[in-house]
Amino acid sequence: MKQSLKMLIAVALCSAWGLAQAATRAAPPPETVDKFSWLTGCWQVDGAEPGSGEQWSTAAGGTILGASRTVKGGKTTAFEFVQIRLTVPGQLAYIVQPSGAAPVEFNLLRQDKPNEFIFANLDNDFPSRIIYRHVSDRIVHASIVGTLKGKLTTINFPMSRIRCDAQAGERSR
Repeated sequence: MKQSLKMLIAVALCSAWGLAQAATRAAPPPETVDKFSWLTGCWQVDGAEPGSGEQWSTAAGGTILGASRTVKGGKTTAFEFVQIRLTVPGQLAYIVQPSGAAPVEFNLLRQDKPNEFIFANLDNDFPSRIIYRHVSDRIVHASIVGTLKGKLTTINFPMSRIRCDAQAGERSR
């Protein structure tokens, strides 16, 4: 009887130790905006009028700030202010304020591929998903996906990195 009790205690201790070790290894590293530091700088939308694109700040204070602009016929037709930040512990969000409207929050949904980030707000018709794919240091593909006029729609924004002062030069012409 004493032998089986000793055996039972030994098994229980080994199991508890194994669970403690597994819990320590299973804890993922905390999310930070630093994973988006590759966005920093200026991006021109390929095939669009000069000045159409995005500009992103460096990560600081747990936030990356961005702004986008669409130029058509030499005039700004749309703009957005964006923040990427933690909204609750462990939850990264893309918070966008389009053309002066109220902010809309998209949570980082998943990261199926190491360089593709999908933000989602399924309560928002269009877009309901915002996707950024980091192709290289010089190329980014962004897209917005959702229901537009009752139809699933995707709009793509292939972008190339440019010097930020290049955008200033285009604005002054």
